[in-house]
Amino acid sequence: MLLEDLQWRGLIHQTTDEGLGKWLDEKPRNLYAGFDPTADSLHVGNLVGLLLLRRFQLAGHKPIAVVGGATGMIGDPSGKSEERNLLSLDQLQRNVAAIREQMRRFLDFDATPNAALLVNNLDWIGGFSYLEFLRDVGKNFPVNVMLAKDSVKSRLGRDDSRHGDQAGLSYTEFSYMLLQAYDFAYLHDKFGCELQTGGSDQWGNITAGIDLARRMRGVQLYGLTTPLLTKSDGSKMGKTETGTIWLSAERTSPYQFYQYWIRVEDADVGNILRMLTTLSRDEIESLDAARQHDAAKRESQRRLAEELTRLVHGDEGLAAAQRATDIFYGAEISNLSDAQLTEIFSDVPSQQLSRSALTADGGLPIIDALVAAGLAKSKGDARRTAQQGGAYVNNRRIEGIDTRLTPADLASETVMVLRSGKKNYALLRFV
Repeated sequence: MLLEDLQWRGLIHQTTDEGLGKWLDEKPRNLYAGFDPTADSLHVGNLVGLLLLRRFQLAGHKPIAVVGGATGMIGDPSGKSEERNLLSLDQLQRNVAAIREQMRRFLDFDATPNAALLVNNLDWIGGFSYLEFLRDVGKNFPVNVMLAKDSVKSRLGRDDSRHGDQAGLSYTEFSYMLLQAYDFAYLHDKFGCELQTGGSDQWGNITAGIDLARRMRGVQLYGLTTPLLTKSDGSKMGKTETGTIWLSAERTSPYQFYQYWIRVEDADVGNILRMLTTLSRDEIESLDAARQHDAAKRESQRRLAEELTRLVHGDEGLAAAQRATDIFYGAEISNLSDAQLTEIFSDVPSQQLSRSALTADGGLPIIDALVAAGLAKSKGDARRTAQQGGAYVNNRRIEGIDTRLTPADLASETVMVLRSGKKNYALLRFV
């Protein structure tokens, strides 16, 4: 059963019906999840919802991915401590278009008979006038029910220091619940959608939609929420010191994406394997056992990084990420661009020299290069490093202390990678 697998993977936080598993097994169902277009890319936190739709589709159900072109103009208050900045319509349209393309990596829009659908709620909400919405939808919403939702209660009564003594929830955000609830009713009318899924912070919005459809149409709909993707210490997964881990290669490169999962803590990797991969139960439990036996091998992290990088960036992106990783750990460097090398060695010291240093007097002596790069304190120190076989250029060992470096030794357009010993790297840029 699908629901049993989801429970084993830790993907069920709440459901609106104890008999949901049996209901799902009766026949293929149509379900939806919404995605907020606040940026031109989804991020790691969206993976749980995206992959949940994928799991349902693989089990024979029909997923509907809703990009919130309308709701994104308002901003969901759920799980937020302050109001979001409102985006322009042009920016929202660009974001929606970019997210549409990303989703094609996860969902099959050509499958028969359960091809996924991708829709934008601006298409049906944008045509409402204010009075029409209040008359047709708003009258079905008891205010006391809205006030009881956690997403509203957590913000009401809080002073907003940016706006004097105004309460911490604007009328705009308060209205968000009505719009998302109407999505569920509309999708039921248009596509026969009967189940909404979302993160645990969406429970109030989901139940509001179920209640609205019951009042407007007299139908029974269902909801299922997943836990938010967090680390064992309670902090959000997908955040680093440099920012969010995005699914777009332009925002987060395949190498950076791969490295993020390689570095996941042992305490977290088992849960992430369950929640974000389709690996079998036997394989995941085998990886659990291997981690208990010898965590230093990091087999779980490598398998996780491979699966997710291939899923998000394809085989080509995975190959590039693995090559970059091999380079950082000693593989010979050649035929890369300045941008690729800068990314791989983003935390490595860098020095700039004149390009003429590679052409004057037969080239730059390796001893001078090691000193200029900061890998040796003096020429005597550099000479000892080279004599002992500890000097490398582009991960190729330098055999003699009289070696001179020329433009042929550049690893990219302007960059040369120097190394002292096993792990001490530095970049020289020649401009």
